[in-house]
Amino acid sequence: MSTTDNVSTRGSEQTSPRMPAGADSAAKTGAEAGSVSAPASRTHPRGPIASDVIKATAEQHGVCVRPFTMEVSDRDSGEVRYVPVPCGSTVESVCLPCARKAKALRQVQCREGWHLSDEPDLTPAAPSKDQTELLTFRADLVAAYREVTDAGDLVEADELRAEVATVDEELRQLGMRGRLPALDVPTAKPVKRSTRRRQDAPNLPRRRVAKTTVGREFAGKFRPSMFVTLTCDSYGKVRGDGAPLDPATYDYRRAARDAVHFSALVDRWWQNLRRVVGWDAQYFGTVEPQKRAAPHLHTAIRGSISHDTIRMVTEATYHQVWWPSHDKVVYVDRMPVWDMRSRSFVDPDTTVPLTSWEDAVAQVESPAHVVTFGQQVHSKGILGGTDESARHVGYLTKYLTKSTGEVVTADSARQADHHDRLHAELSVTPCSPRCAVWLLYSIQPQGANGKTTPGHCKGRAHRRTTLGLPGRRVLVSRKWTGKTLVDHKADRKAFVKQALAVVGIEKPEPNYERLVWRKVESGDAHVPPRDHLVMAAIAERITWKAEYDRALLAAAGPPGDGSSETSATRDAA
Repeated sequence: MSTTDNVSTRGSEQTSPRMPAGADSAAKTGAEAGSVSAPASRTHPRGPIASDVIKATAEQHGVCVRPFTMEVSDRDSGEVRYVPVPCGSTVESVCLPCARKAKALRQVQCREGWHLSDEPDLTPAAPSKDQTELLTFRADLVAAYREVTDAGDLVEADELRAEVATVDEELRQLGMRGRLPALDVPTAKPVKRSTRRRQDAPNLPRRRVAKTTVGREFAGKFRPSMFVTLTCDSYGKVRGDGAPLDPATYDYRRAARDAVHFSALVDRWWQNLRRVVGWDAQYFGTVEPQKRAAPHLHTAIRGSISHDTIRMVTEATYHQVWWPSHDKVVYVDRMPVWDMRSRSFVDPDTTVPLTSWEDAVAQVESPAHVVTFGQQVHSKGILGGTDESARHVGYLTKYLTKSTGEVVTADSARQADHHDRLHAELSVTPCSPRCAVWLLYSIQPQGANGKTTPGHCKGRAHRRTTLGLPGRRVLVSRKWTGKTLVDHKADRKAFVKQALAVVGIEKPEPNYERLVWRKVESGDAHVPPRDHLVMAAIAERITWKAEYDRALLAAAGPPGDGSSETSATRDAA
């Protein structure tokens, strides 16, 4: 008997003042009989909440726990139904099933491209009829935009600009790659900087980069590849937990600027590596924070490269930031104000417009910052198809299901103080030419308007949870597998469909041309609750899992016939 039943029974044993004499024994007998025949209706105060049970069940069966609802209409039948669409989050704390699916796709992508023996097919498809028609329509819109702009009709120009943006988005959805010509012809030529190498950087040998991406084969059967780790430079001595020994001498300014421009430095490293090795080296890399909160790169490289070459390229790689000087903050207590007449920010006391971005860049004579790698360089050769290769694939994707804030954590007051100091420096470090922090240095950034708040930028570099880490957690070269994540997902779907077809389970592809998808408006009374959609998705997923298990059993064959599940499913694929 549970605790609740005991309490309920004891309460029923007490005789009520209004109960007639002799009725207490009858009430006691009835209570005892009821406790045996029916369970207590009162729920336990510490019992799980229904929504938590639904979420746990959805996670158990791999169903998205926070889908958004889409309204799907059939043009032919007129049927209208509501479909839950997975949120697609890559963070486990947000949606565990979606994050695990995304991580599995990344693992497949990393594994398939690391030890390729054949060149991926990257032949571009021929332009389709829809693409050429849309581009013709865009050309007419651009011609009309130039006419109304010359006539000074700004309202009509804004409408045409929005229409061109819609056409560009449709072209992207049709699979078009590359940049389209801008609407406004640039009037000022970009400032060109010298490409001569710095005197303090060692020279690098240069070779003509061949189009091949596959590494060499040794002894007729070995095709090794590389695993490389690169770190930032040192900013001062640190303890075992990453906190500096002396925060007063730790170079927080250089640490903040290196973190902001780390992605550009990595891109320069790939460029230099390809020029030295003489072939189009491909990579799959992830950027993670060290204990000192500085970013470092783990990357898989297809093909074998000597350790001396990797170290030489790392020592000779640098990135120069040709931005205006931003060493001293001009505005601290008072901030620039937006002037409607000049449509620019002006000094709050003199009302003199701030220096424009173009004029500030034209006056730059030396780089504002130079980023380099640290001395710690780790490189390792790995053979494909080995346990070591599989282990490093898991290592590369280890933190992909965690947000940057969940990785950069402070376990002590000393670490928290270190993160606070770094964040304070990042809050006054510009992250791009459009960053609102430039207004603190009396420079008007690109695209500034009346809604811009001086010193407040929404970029990831200024957040306390990211501490300047780049937004791209995964860096994948275009020729790694020759496929996108959508292509890898389609491959997995096709594999399952073929496995089901072997046992006679056909999954016809729906006719998407007759379906109309629409986002559900907030407050729509016809939309079912999210829990209803999640439970329906759970039931559907259980049916799919039963069908796939049936296909696997059929592919395995009768016991003792020599076939295996793995070989059968591979043949079906």
